[in-house]
Amino acid sequence: MGWQRFQQGLLRCAPWLALCCALPAAALDCAGARHVRLRQPVAISPQEKAEFRALAPLRMLAVDAPPMARYDPASKSYSGIGVDVWCFITRELGLRHDLLPGQNLSLADKLQQVQDGRADVFMPLSHQADRARLGLFTLPYYESYYAVIARKGRPLPVHGLADLAPYRVGLVKGVALEPQVQAVVAAPRLTRFDQAGSEGMFQALRAGAIDLAVYSRDIFEEKRYAHEFFDLEVIHTLRDDPRSYRFYFSPTPAHQRVAAAFDRYLAAIDSSASVAAHVIGERQFIERYVAQRSQRAMWQTTSVAGALLALVLGLGFLYYRRMAHRLAASHQQVQQQQQALQAANQALEQQSLSDTLTGLPNRRAFDLALHREHARQQRTGQPLSLLLLDVDHFKGVNDAYGHSIGDDYLRAVAQVLRKVVTRSTDLAARHGGEEFTCLLPDTSATQAQALAERIREATQRLTLPNARAWHPMLTLSIGVATLEAGPASAQQLLEQADGQLYVAKRTGRNRVCATVLRGAVTEPPMPQPAPPPHSRA
Repeated sequence: MGWQRFQQGLLRCAPWLALCCALPAAALDCAGARHVRLRQPVAISPQEKAEFRALAPLRMLAVDAPPMARYDPASKSYSGIGVDVWCFITRELGLRHDLLPGQNLSLADKLQQVQDGRADVFMPLSHQADRARLGLFTLPYYESYYAVIARKGRPLPVHGLADLAPYRVGLVKGVALEPQVQAVVAAPRLTRFDQAGSEGMFQALRAGAIDLAVYSRDIFEEKRYAHEFFDLEVIHTLRDDPRSYRFYFSPTPAHQRVAAAFDRYLAAIDSSASVAAHVIGERQFIERYVAQRSQRAMWQTTSVAGALLALVLGLGFLYYRRMAHRLAASHQQVQQQQQALQAANQALEQQSLSDTLTGLPNRRAFDLALHREHARQQRTGQPLSLLLLDVDHFKGVNDAYGHSIGDDYLRAVAQVLRKVVTRSTDLAARHGGEEFTCLLPDTSATQAQALAERIREATQRLTLPNARAWHPMLTLSIGVATLEAGPASAQQLLEQADGQLYVAKRTGRNRVCATVLRGAVTEPPMPQPAPPPHSRA
């Protein structure tokens, strides 16, 4: 009878137990959505918004993959670039969401739930053809790379996926790069690890059970500090195979309309401020790690000091002096470790501001400099000029000669910028792909246009072949915008330079087109010298 009553009690409690188990284990931290803004308006009809508001909350699954989505166990919340973009778009569309529990599920299990309709959307996820056949991908919102990781002090000659064949390689199951790695590395040499157990892959690498690991570079940098993998390092970044991260919906007609609306916003948003904020977040994570490590060491040192006091009272002055010397040595070691971690933090900051291919400052460094110099221009009234450069017919270079030669061309253009843009106050940066930027404080429109012409002519003198161009050589198209006075924003300055670049492209390429911003009025393009006959392309 007692057992029967116990069973009946369990049955009465079952609904409440099920409800508790169904509660979301985490939430999204949407505070970062303020970093996302629109470059241009997005057309969404009232009927569409009404339909989206009427939809049930989207059942969402997420995975810890910084900087796209970083899980904080203390607050049980996700933050990151993907979270910022998601919160911004769903707020614009009036969509609701519920984050489903799934911390202990594998990546494959989460994808299966979305594909069979038990969940509605998953993030973050890199695009893959097999995944696209079973679900709906949006346009990308972030691009990352895989890296080859090895033990320090092992300069292995790895410069691409093809070089992995002779080695024992570790890989996380289900990642987008898995088919490419399996095509190169024989099955006996390939060890596949669960997503939740990726730390085990790095332990195997440290122990010598595998020679190399292939893993997301962004996520590894954070795990390296969180788990103290200081004896591991990135020896090669697989830049020929970038991973574009997107939102992944279950394949239903309603979700097709939602994904299409997402694509309209993803084509129009500017998430550069979010990217910068979360790169800073990674640096803050490392700083917190350094502080916590120092605090732990200090507590350990304090404990030793307490033990020393007891020993002094019990064993005498001589023993006290001996142990005090040991305490000083321990404190010096802690200081050395802290200095090493601070140096690593500085290196990470420098890396986050540099383009690894060309060595120039990257898009983030340019965005920070643009906002800083624009604020100074608004205070001083001195002219601020901006150049936006694009390599003409660059796709033809990659198609005709290969991506390796294309990378050499980009490095050659970067070298031209270093030689021509020489003032310490100026900034030449890689904007992305085959685009470059030059930020020129205290530079008039005439001076900026003359500098742009020197860059164009110097690039043409390189005589780099381009078989797909109208005239078979590598050339530049350059758009110039100068802010002389008035309240125009930094974004408006960049948009005007981009517009002039479009004019240069549309009117024949290999030329400079310029404009001047005065107040709310944009001056017509400045007269341009005709390009030499051999440069029409």
